[in-house]
Amino acid sequence: MTPVLCLISDRLRLGPDWETTLVERVGAAARAGVHLIQVRERDLEGGDLLRLVRRCAQAVAGTRARLIVNDRIDVAISGGAHGVHLRADSMSPRRARAMAPRGFLVGRSVHGTDEARLVGGSGAVDYLIFGHVFDSQSKPGEGPVGVRALEAAVTATTAPVLAVGGITVARAAAIAATGAAGIAAIGLFSEPALEALPAAVAAVSSAFDTRRGVT
Repeated sequence: MTPVLCLISDRLRLGPDWETTLVERVGAAARAGVHLIQVRERDLEGGDLLRLVRRCAQAVAGTRARLIVNDRIDVAISGGAHGVHLRADSMSPRRARAMAPRGFLVGRSVHGTDEARLVGGSGAVDYLIFGHVFDSQSKPGEGPVGVRALEAAVTATTAPVLAVGGITVARAAAIAATGAAGIAAIGLFSEPALEALPAAVAAVSSAFDTRRGVT
């Protein structure tokens, strides 16, 4: 089955001309076959975030990629995104679903088995992101939960679960073995040259080729 691949943005890795660089990478990732693009610029002022989301929406137009905005459902709707990704301490998925237009994706971060069971069983989310599974540059000083915890979370819910945190091509097979539906990553998709993105997508997808996934 085809895994769900999610690029998570981090403009702080991209240098002074980050906006243009990020939009170019979003478009390249979408064309390479990444399914979800999460704009996760949590400290960006609302107007700047809206401009970025609108540019990213244009960048993914004509591809199968879906654009998701971290937490800001108002910006997601106004900016022409396809969904919102909620933090664990954000509004409830049910509230987000009530605010969203028809067909809007609602995702949620979870960090434990009980949370995955509760949120995934609410009927209000399209997917969960669980982690961080491995040591992660974006979570310095915080210990990873590991693949066994990921497997327990996957088993606890029928909602698709994406692994996040320290994701590499070499670790993709271990993630696939848990039954996870896919992966979400910053470095995996933000560090390779643009022309190398199709190879990264193909390599991760290959690890899931006989595992459970969602299209």
